[in-house]
Amino acid sequence: MAISLALWGAVLCCCLTVASAAVVERKWREEQLPRERVRATVKPGPLKVFILAGQSNMVGMGATDMVNNSDPNHGQLNGTLKYLVSHPRTKEEFSACVNASGNWTVRDDVWMWSNDEGGPDSGYWGPFSVGYGAGAYDTRSPPRIGPEYGFGFVVGDAFEEQVLLLKTAWGGKSLAGDFRPPSSGGTVGPVYELMLAKVRMVLANLTHLFPAYNATAGYEIAGFGWYQGWNDGLSESMVSQYETNMVNLIKDIRKEWKVPTMAVSIPVSGFGGWNLTIPRRLQEIQAQFNAANATLHPDINNAEQPSVAAEETRGFWRDAKYSPSNRVYHLNYNAETYWYIGKVMGEAMVKMIKPSTT
Repeated sequence: MAISLALWGAVLCCCLTVASAAVVERKWREEQLPRERVRATVKPGPLKVFILAGQSNMVGMGATDMVNNSDPNHGQLNGTLKYLVSHPRTKEEFSACVNASGNWTVRDDVWMWSNDEGGPDSGYWGPFSVGYGAGAYDTRSPPRIGPEYGFGFVVGDAFEEQVLLLKTAWGGKSLAGDFRPPSSGGTVGPVYELMLAKVRMVLANLTHLFPAYNATAGYEIAGFGWYQGWNDGLSESMVSQYETNMVNLIKDIRKEWKVPTMAVSIPVSGFGGWNLTIPRRLQEIQAQFNAANATLHPDINNAEQPSVAAEETRGFWRDAKYSPSNRVYHLNYNAETYWYIGKVMGEAMVKMIKPSTT
C-alpha cells in the first residue's frame, strides 16, 4: 500500500558526533507525492556498501517535477522524472520508479545516506527513493535525483544482501585540487579529507542510522562510483593531470578502506554528447578511459579480472529543448540523463563484482 515518508521516520537530518554518538535529529522533508514501499527479503550476510563521490552532478540535479508554465494544462517539462514515467517512449524503462497510482517507489532492500553542505558529522539518510539529490532540505521545490538513482535500482536488483549507497559529493570541486589524493603530492585536497571523514562517520554509526543493520554480520565496502569532471575540464593544466590523479585516487582510497581490489566505476564526463568538440574536454574523457585501462595501469586493474571500469555516457545527453533546463554544466537537469549514467555505473560495478552472473 502507499505510505507517506512521514511514517518511515528514519529519513532524518542530523548533527552526529562520532566520538560520543550524540545525536540531534530533525525530520527530513515530506514529499509532494506519497511513496510506495517495496519490501524485499534480503539474504543474511554483510551489508554491501557502495561509496559514491564527485561534484554537483553526483549531488544530482535531475528534475523529478517541473511544470511547463507556458502550457495551458501545466504539463510536465520534457526530461523530468514525472514526464518519463508516463511518456510512451520512456514509461517502460522507468516503470520501476512508480506504482500504478503514480507513487514513487521506496526500496527497503537499499538504504541511502547522503551528505549535506555541513561539516563531517552531518547528512541525511533513509530508504532508497527519489529526493537524495540537490536541495533535499528545500521544501519549496520538488526533490531531485543524481546518478545514485539508476545505480540503486541496478545494484539493488543484482545483490540479495542489504545494500547501502553512501554518497559524498559537493558542487564545484576539482580532482586536481579539492579531491587531490595524497599520492599526487602537494597539498591533499580538503574535500578528499572530508569524504573520508564522512565515510568513517557513517560506518561507525550504522546501528543508529539504520536500526535494521545486522552488526554481527557487519559490512563490506563493495565498490566506489566516481562521477566528476566539469571543473577540471575548465583548465588544460588540470586536464593534463587527470589520468594520474584518478589513478592515485583509486590507489589511495583502496589503501584507506583496506580493500586492495575494490571495484571502481567511472562514467565519463560526456557534457554535450557526441557533438562535444572542445579539445580539453575530449582529452579529459580520454583520461578517464585511460585510468581504467588495464594495459596502461596494471597496478590498479587486471585485464582478466577487471576491477576498474569507465563507461561511455555521451549517448545519454539530451539537448535543452528536450530538457527542463539549459544548464549544460548540470546536464540540463534531465532526469533521463542522470538515470542512464547511474545505470551504466551500476551495471559495470555488478559485472566486476559478479562476473559470472552478468
